[in-house]
Amino acid sequence: MSSEQNLTESAVPAAYRTPDALPEQGETPTSPEGGGRQRSSFDKQGERRKLDYPPAPEPLPVPVMDNHTHLDMADGNVSVSVTDALDAAEAVGICGAVQVGCDLASSRFTVNVLDDEPRLLGAVALHPNEAPLLAARGELEDALAEIEQMASHPRVRAIGETGLDFFRTEPEGLERQEYSFRRHIDIAHRLGLALQIHDRDAHDDVVRVLGEENLPEKVVFHCFSGGPELARICNENGWYMSFAGTSTFKNAGAIREAMLIADPALMLVETDAPFLTPHPFRGKPNASYMVPFTVRAMAGTLGSDLGELCSTLRTNTEAVYGRW
Repeated sequence: MSSEQNLTESAVPAAYRTPDALPEQGETPTSPEGGGRQRSSFDKQGERRKLDYPPAPEPLPVPVMDNHTHLDMADGNVSVSVTDALDAAEAVGICGAVQVGCDLASSRFTVNVLDDEPRLLGAVALHPNEAPLLAARGELEDALAEIEQMASHPRVRAIGETGLDFFRTEPEGLERQEYSFRRHIDIAHRLGLALQIHDRDAHDDVVRVLGEENLPEKVVFHCFSGGPELARICNENGWYMSFAGTSTFKNAGAIREAMLIADPALMLVETDAPFLTPHPFRGKPNASYMVPFTVRAMAGTLGSDLGELCSTLRTNTEAVYGRW
């Protein structure tokens, strides 16, 4: 067990320290700065999750960026402002982040917060599971038009997260998902923005669609979940692979095999906070200050020098999104 895993509650960043009393069932704290979304306090089995935030890791020797986070979504027992969240991340060597929208509300939040926080860049989109819902209400075209309008903000550097998700959407909604994915690709291509892909249980079809469309220069598989075969495809096409806390899970052998195959120049790191908290804190709330746990696990898998890996990740991130 590493020394990081032995850290006590006092090592949790001040803004994330848990109050003595847990919320009652159904009660939720306020989302940060009007984001309006709250992660469930219960897991898939209906059991209450551990809602205290993990201790902060040791700082990285070279600062890197979290290239996918959701600061509009609250979790845990405390309400943390965007400024406090980024201060906690900066204290451990996370010098910037990409705030990602996945519906109209979170994309609007993203655009608004970019004007006040220089440590953030933004991505806006409709999550693939949103597309069938919007289409059923006759609102998809208007929503896509608003996403394109928001994407004109100079600090929005990506269209995402968009893609295909065969885990939750029913079969009758998949056509609308694919239509929305293609429209997002077109927006990214025309505006010269990176494309952040959500790919859940849909590797073959995501690759098929990408092969049929005019792509932007930079394509990122957010929370890379494929194995060696998908990594080889990404290498061949120059598509970036962004590794999250899932790569540290005990059952993620295929992702680690892919990491060993991935071109180092195509590797990124992210949290997808507040989800996908890295081992050994899986299930607890996640935040950008947790990135060093994933980066150190990546270095261990790759047999890389930690400082050199950090430098590579930072260079790659700036290659995709530009300077902060």
